[in-house]
Amino acid sequence: MTKPVDVETIGARRDQQWWVETISQRPLLYAWLVYAVFILLNNSIEANTVWLEHSRDPLNTLDWWEPWLWEISSAFSTLLLAPLLFLSFDRQPLRFGQPLQQCIWHFGVSLLFCLAHVALMVAMRELVYGWTGDDYHFGPIARELWYEYRKDVWGYLNLLVTYQLIAMVWRRLRGEASVLAAAETDGLQNDLTDATQDVLHSQSQKEPQFRPLQHLLVKKLDKEFLLEVSAIEYLEACGNYVNLHSQGRIYPLRSTLANLIEQLGTQGFSRVHRSFAVNHAVVAELSYEPSGDGEIRLKSGVTVPLSRRYKDEFRAGLLPVR
Repeated sequence: MTKPVDVETIGARRDQQWWVETISQRPLLYAWLVYAVFILLNNSIEANTVWLEHSRDPLNTLDWWEPWLWEISSAFSTLLLAPLLFLSFDRQPLRFGQPLQQCIWHFGVSLLFCLAHVALMVAMRELVYGWTGDDYHFGPIARELWYEYRKDVWGYLNLLVTYQLIAMVWRRLRGEASVLAAAETDGLQNDLTDATQDVLHSQSQKEPQFRPLQHLLVKKLDKEFLLEVSAIEYLEACGNYVNLHSQGRIYPLRSTLANLIEQLGTQGFSRVHRSFAVNHAVVAELSYEPSGDGEIRLKSGVTVPLSRRYKDEFRAGLLPVR
């Protein structure tokens, strides 16, 4: 008999993790919002500083709004390009291997960022100056581009390092999963509890030619524990990661959904959408639309989209093996 689902318990767990789960669903959006607050405050302070310095000069002909236009146009241009920078950082994260490839990649991206930033910034300024009946003079192209690139590349490097550090801390805060390798298993024996060691030992005794993936190692802050594959409700592709959803919690695993399904396919998991896969054991009901697509409602109450492309394969996976 299936154990009844405690809806109140599930709700309490989700309440405790709501902020982690919310940010995990749209990490780039929240990263952009935090960066927007920082850069708008920073550029507002810069604009005020420039105006105060010019106002001390009795021969000053600068209008009060001009420094604000310069800084705000620069901030808006940067914010328009920031999502592309975040995607670039995820595509080529900082690591010890392949330093030349990383340098070439980040030099190219920083150069493109500078050119796009200057183009957007100058366009905004010319638009406002033209609206006031005046002209905006950017200055000699070569000199000004070099001046802007020096500032932009320094800002780019600071943002890159900050983004990577925050991403690393965030992954440890919400818990990051990884596949247990034989070497890792041996190295963890002295650090894990007796019960955990027994689980790892039982897995290591199985035939080496094929061992179904039964547990994943989760690192959360300064702790490590095992996550049973059977406790995972559904998988969600998210950039270079696959989010493992289990009892209201989300654990990112660096992999592709296709590769992970190859490892979990024999354990009751099926792909149901280009971005989702589900555990057959937690499926409550299916519903279909006239288009052929549908939805899968899990026992926890979560709904997952069902694509008609994967519908037949998913339904076949639900049938008992003969």
